[in-house]
Amino acid sequence: MNLYHHKTFQKIYAINLLSNVSSVIFTFIVPIILYEYTKSAFAMSMMRMVEFLPNVLLGMLIGVFVDRMNRRLVLQYANTTRVIIAALFVFFLTSQDLSLWTLYVLGFLLSSLGYMIGSATNAILPQLFDKQYMTDIQSKFAMMYTLVSIIGPGLLGAMLLWVSNDMFLWLFLTCHVVTLILVQFIERVPTPVRKQATLIQDLKEGIIELIGNRSLFIQTWTIFFSNFASSLIIGILTFYALDQLQLTKEQLGLMLTIAACGGILGAKVIQPLRKKLRRGQIYTYSTLVEVIILAMMFFTKQWIFLGVLLGLRTAISTMTNIVYLALRQETTPNHLLGRVAGTSSMIMKLALPIGLLIGGIWADTLPIQPIFLISAAIILFNFFLLIKVKFTTVE
Repeated sequence: MNLYHHKTFQKIYAINLLSNVSSVIFTFIVPIILYEYTKSAFAMSMMRMVEFLPNVLLGMLIGVFVDRMNRRLVLQYANTTRVIIAALFVFFLTSQDLSLWTLYVLGFLLSSLGYMIGSATNAILPQLFDKQYMTDIQSKFAMMYTLVSIIGPGLLGAMLLWVSNDMFLWLFLTCHVVTLILVQFIERVPTPVRKQATLIQDLKEGIIELIGNRSLFIQTWTIFFSNFASSLIIGILTFYALDQLQLTKEQLGLMLTIAACGGILGAKVIQPLRKKLRRGQIYTYSTLVEVIILAMMFFTKQWIFLGVLLGLRTAISTMTNIVYLALRQETTPNHLLGRVAGTSSMIMKLALPIGLLIGGIWADTLPIQPIFLISAAIILFNFFLLIKVKFTTVE
């Protein structure tokens, strides 16, 4: 079956496309606005931190909610609420009296709703498509995300010459409005069949299912360490580029575009590699390549070379994400998918707020470049862990 000709897939694809476009706009313009307003890496890292907090604080509860409710209704109600919050966020960000704490609260709510929408979308896919298409679907989503990431920053950087920051924010809001409209046309799906249980029992069932899935549980913890390493970098990357490398906004956009090109490589090579290697081998050896990439970042001060290295790291992240999401959707019973996703996501994202906080404080007080070596050491630990548990044997 050609998924691109499937009407249901076309709708889901369009929704994800708009979600990725809005995310690229948000990720690109908000740090720039905060930098212009505060000149502080800590303030920028705080914004990134509140974006990840919902996964840590609410991930398991959102998973229970998604498993108890009809996934189509969750998408409709959550998207409606997100449009309202996004409108408030844009209003306050474009006002003359900018309050950082107001932005942090609204950012937290936007992230919470985004996580709920993402969880419901992943849970509804096995209800709309046969499980044999999960890897193909995730590959296509990864490719689409990469193309948006490539075109987006470069185009946005060029648009900054003619378009104000406020216009980007209104475009961000428009994407959410159109997404809400499209969600109304998703096919109806049954509400998951589940036995009556308390909240604690539901949470426990999801935890037991995750722990019992050995391959998924191991991946979850390696991603935990990988996210900590990433969070040390992502919160300060824009500050590092603008403040220490002295890049222009246009150069920053081009660097991020080059970085995003790696996603095409990752999405393209995953299927050929899958024919020759086990998914466990792809996942394990990708971490070793990432160690080398992070170590090289320590030595470079050229924005083009840094963009290339970031692109290679994007390729690694794309492949490992495809492997993880496909395995989770294939091996988890659908009525537990929300809880397993919520529990695993909570574990994986637990390190992000801590890493962002540490990275922000570090960047304001210490040289930034050693962060790359620290991140490389953390990923190297992941590689040895995967080798020790023989994760390379996972099909």
